[in-house]
Amino acid sequence: MMKLLLTDSGVRNASILTALVDLLGKPIAEANALCIPTAGYGGPYGDPGGPWRFISGQSLSPLTELGWRSVGVLELTALPSIDKERWVSWVREADALLVNGGDALYLCHWMQESGLADLLPSLHDMVYVGLSAGSMVLSPRIGPDFVGWQPPTGDDSALGLVDFSIFPHLDSPGCPENTMAAAERWAAEIKGPAYAIDAQTAIKVTDGRIEVVSEGHWSLFNSTPRP
Repeated sequence: MMKLLLTDSGVRNASILTALVDLLGKPIAEANALCIPTAGYGGPYGDPGGPWRFISGQSLSPLTELGWRSVGVLELTALPSIDKERWVSWVREADALLVNGGDALYLCHWMQESGLADLLPSLHDMVYVGLSAGSMVLSPRIGPDFVGWQPPTGDDSALGLVDFSIFPHLDSPGCPENTMAAAERWAAEIKGPAYAIDAQTAIKVTDGRIEVVSEGHWSLFNSTPRP
């Protein structure tokens, strides 16, 4: 399984940056990244400006602008029309995937439709860096509160590559409804292990070992594993 750094708002502090370099095993300046902007198009508030800011490193969620040796764009909606051997080789040659926020279920759909979801578990040396929805998409469920785009399945299930869910943007000025009380209600409905995280927090996963990296606020709910 890949090495994961699941962030709320990108690499916002020194602790998260240190975690990323540790996962890469080399300086960022020596690593090649592919960024995935797809989720930015899918939600009800999605617009072309969001993916452009993410790709160009002009968003408020630092990922592409960290000083990578190279950054390429992997747009998932294009992959079904490209020879699979070509785009799989692009992914396998990268050191990191930088996955944009937006709508988690739209992203999940296109990860599955493109074939990337099937490839992810085999990328053992890859570092997957998620941003908001890009982090949530790996969970078993996102919870009804975060359903925007309606998937063909009609439910809130995501890829399930980790066994916990994520409530992002805790106490964010831009998401005043994302309070700790709201996170507790969300977690009660989710039932499985679930983290609420803020902009200064990330979840690092290496060989199944989970570590919370934070200079801010977070909480773990329902810590008893599912039966």
